[in-house]
Amino acid sequence: MDTFDRLVTELSIGERRELLRRLDTQAAVSSAPLFRADEVPERIQIERRFQAESLILKVYLGILSFFKGKPPAKLYEDRLLKRMGAALENRFPTLFDHRKGLLGNGFFRELTSLKESSRFFYTTLDESVVRDKVAFFAFLASMEINSVHSRLLVETDPAQFSSSNAQVSESDIRIALNHSLEEILQGIDEDQRRIMYRNVRSLLCLKELAAYLFDRTLSSFSGSEDGKGCPAYLVQEQLKVLNDILFSLDFPPSMPLLESLFVFSFQDRLGEPEFDLIAATKEQLEGAEAALAKIRQFNQKVPLTALLRYTSRDLTYVPSAITGGEDWFATYRDFWRKRLEERFDEFIKNRRREQLGEALSVFFNRKQGQLLVHARSAVNPNGIPLKGAFTLSFLAGFYQHVFADEINRVLKLLLLEGEFYKKDNRVEFTDAYNELLKLGDAVRALDFRISEAGDLGKRYDFARKEMTALVVRRKKVMTIVQDADMEAAGIIDRASRAIHSLALLLGGILHGEAGGKYDSLSNMGIMANKANGSFMVTLRNALQKIDKAIQLLGEIESVESVR
Repeated sequence: MDTFDRLVTELSIGERRELLRRLDTQAAVSSAPLFRADEVPERIQIERRFQAESLILKVYLGILSFFKGKPPAKLYEDRLLKRMGAALENRFPTLFDHRKGLLGNGFFRELTSLKESSRFFYTTLDESVVRDKVAFFAFLASMEINSVHSRLLVETDPAQFSSSNAQVSESDIRIALNHSLEEILQGIDEDQRRIMYRNVRSLLCLKELAAYLFDRTLSSFSGSEDGKGCPAYLVQEQLKVLNDILFSLDFPPSMPLLESLFVFSFQDRLGEPEFDLIAATKEQLEGAEAALAKIRQFNQKVPLTALLRYTSRDLTYVPSAITGGEDWFATYRDFWRKRLEERFDEFIKNRRREQLGEALSVFFNRKQGQLLVHARSAVNPNGIPLKGAFTLSFLAGFYQHVFADEINRVLKLLLLEGEFYKKDNRVEFTDAYNELLKLGDAVRALDFRISEAGDLGKRYDFARKEMTALVVRRKKVMTIVQDADMEAAGIIDRASRAIHSLALLLGGILHGEAGGKYDSLSNMGIMANKANGSFMVTLRNALQKIDKAIQLLGEIESVESVR
């Protein structure tokens, strides 16, 4: 089960809406703008503004131009910049010293505060958008454009479509579902697109702010704690990047977006009995509100555009909006296309399993097969995801209902009384027979090991709940799953080789030619007369059962190899 499926299974839309309702009353996030675009000073067009000045000033600057060797408009620009620098220093004395061109201690403190606030989002973004951007967009859309999400869940479900269209071929089902998918996606209206785009833009800007190289900028400041300063030209380009980010992050992220971020980042803890989702999300929302308030405060206290306009001596400078976010729809569409393929593959796999289940029922004479109770399945979603679980269940049923109930007696008779012409055939038969004798115990032992009381099950449960870094926790879980997979693969490999060996050996006994690799028994006549001649009948039945088991093993392997 992937991230998206696990989250929407563990937390329904109704539960998330109730969570949002409760959070709205406990930890509201201010919707006040973070950056007011209307406060960005307009570009100053020097020539136009110079021409609008008084004749006296233009004559004065014309005369001064003769001595300075600069055009009057350039002298006018220098005059405006000097006034701007003085005004900035007068209004923000701790931020900037225009005579020395230094950013002061006040600027250092505000930038440090902005760094701390931006870092709040770093871990959450890393555990959500960075971890799985595609699944996160789908998870966010399940809340923000729920009508689309609900239709996609229902109308691209192959099992549901098949139940209403029983005579439709599998290829036509795939075509019909893809058509429905595209129709639903193209039906997303402008308001819904605008909501998603705005959310994705907020994410992108938060991500850019969290990743901004604050330390590189702050390291350019020198001096004591009370007197730090930095030549503005040293960090001018870096601050332009920061200004573009802040300009783009004009509105705070919406509550549904923040809720999605935090729930997504909590995904590995949702199954913990002691985990309180509401309390944890409320705490994160309070932290987000404090961080956003500091961002808002920085924009109010630091006239970054004006400072950069002065330090770069460019009165036309204004911040630029960072690009991105437009690809959300393509990402969302790709998610659902891939998901449709996965659901269709799972549908085909389940259909094959159902068909195979009937064949297995006949093979086992309608007796209940033995299942691996503790492997992950629909009825045990918290079990260890074991590769080959279906094959192991079949092998357990084969041992219980075919080997033990039907063919063991004749095989044991061959073991005890059969006189093989070739020693190698005797050794191979003995090894294969003994391997099948151990099969039932081997499967039961593995099933216990992956249970909550077994060593692998205990390690798996502990690793999933361990309070360590996500990467470390995942690695530990994967190591345990690989250990279980290796043991399962070993059982399957040994049993499969034993069954194939028995097929060859029994085939040789019944139909082999003298001198062939697998030939008959030297006492075949005596054995054939046992039990009033039923020996040959039971021997042929045993071979038929083993051949059928090999066929079913191949079909099961084919089903399990489907994605």
